[in-house]
Amino acid sequence: VFDFTRGRILSDGIRDGRGPQIAIGRGWDHNFVLDKGASAEPGLAARVEDPASGRVLEVLTTEPGVQFYSGNFLDGSLVGKSGHVYRMGDGLALEPQKFPDTPNQPAFGSARVEPGKPYHHRMIYRVSTTR
Repeated sequence: VFDFTRGRILSDGIRDGRGPQIAIGRGWDHNFVLDKGASAEPGLAARVEDPASGRVLEVLTTEPGVQFYSGNFLDGSLVGKSGHVYRMGDGLALEPQKFPDTPNQPAFGSARVEPGKPYHHRMIYRVSTTR
């Protein structure tokens, strides 16, 4: 359920509740450690493609992790363009960041931001099509 090393359909595992973590959270709301780690230049963190439309979203970042949230509490009450009703799993967020719980996990490094000290990271959301 948590292996994203190869392409897969994101809705698989959400609506059928595969895996206890998916069932408890009603989908993904997890931080993934990137193989590239933290870096000075943005590296690829995620690539999402819609085969029906050919739309592609790539997320690049200097951060060591990315939070993946899959619209777990969309309950059918939101109606969008052309009358589309948004239900659980119909949206996603890819949020480059440091790791959660850094104050209690010294091995994660610090995510502390100090007053008067600039904080910088870079992220790029690159949109394209396959057609």
